[in-house]
Amino acid sequence: MFDARNMMCAADPRHGRYLTAASLYRGRIGCKEVDEQMLNVQNKNSSYFVEWIPNNIKSSMCDIPHKGLKMSGTFLGNNTAISDVFKRVGDQFTAMFRRKAFLHWYTAEGMDELEFTEAESNMNDLISEYQQYQDATIEDEFEDEYPPGAAMEDDIEVEDME
Repeated sequence: MFDARNMMCAADPRHGRYLTAASLYRGRIGCKEVDEQMLNVQNKNSSYFVEWIPNNIKSSMCDIPHKGLKMSGTFLGNNTAISDVFKRVGDQFTAMFRRKAFLHWYTAEGMDELEFTEAESNMNDLISEYQQYQDATIEDEFEDEYPPGAAMEDDIEVEDME
């Protein structure tokens, strides 16, 4: 299921890291077996999963298989490699928007050119966000919460119990 050939877009998950994932199984399969295999995949390929989101694979099972099949599986994954697809789309959009290609079809229906510029900006923000997620480590997360020299206990509030 994690193989790049099984993806429904031209993004190789090995070029990114999984933030979260869900695997759904239908047919006769044991919960324990699924959990063990998912844990094994995550441990064996830990560099492909962000470490700052613990237990980021959800598994579901349904004993009743689809008609005509004994067993099936579906996988949904939020992987930072999708930013490559967004970059390609953005590059194609920029080239077309620069030439105002097909723009008249949209402006004739009431859209404004600024809406395209805003959409491009939103997509660039999304690309940047995915890049930050790919590069983030658990240490970065800890440093954001507690700057150097700050003690963790400083955040703990204690109420007087009288």
